[in-house]
Amino acid sequence: MNQHNLTDLTLRPPRSPRVRLGGFAHLPRLIDKARAVPGATLGIYVYGDESLLDTEFFRFTGITAEALLDRVYQGGGDLEILEWVLDSAKRPLLPHEIDSWSRWIESVPGLSRDARAWFAEYSGSIDPPRPDVGTLFEYLDLDDYLQFGGRA
Repeated sequence: MNQHNLTDLTLRPPRSPRVRLGGFAHLPRLIDKARAVPGATLGIYVYGDESLLDTEFFRFTGITAEALLDRVYQGGGDLEILEWVLDSAKRPLLPHEIDSWSRWIESVPGLSRDARAWFAEYSGSIDPPRPDVGTLFEYLDLDDYLQFGGRA
């Protein structure tokens, strides 16, 4: 893998899960995390099965975490990786399906009962309280900001 393709998530957060690529929410963030794996620079972040959003992306596309890592390891820009995702999906994904999935994933508070309970506990512990943080994407945006020196 080319050094300039590596991402160091100990120095900065990955892109917001709201940023879209080819209509996919979370894909740019997922690419950032995949680019951090070879250099062991994920920092506080997790990739693949340990991440609820990653798991949902892989479930929707039918691509595996390992396959995406292999593709990212080959190098290339975001558009090349997007093209690979579309070509490698378990079935052709129509733009309206991608948009519907992205709108759904942006709106969920958590994806499992455990995730929802954890989210409720964590968001309640933010000081000062942030009642405006109600979705997983809102939490991730805030958490990324706080992890790198911001204040709630």
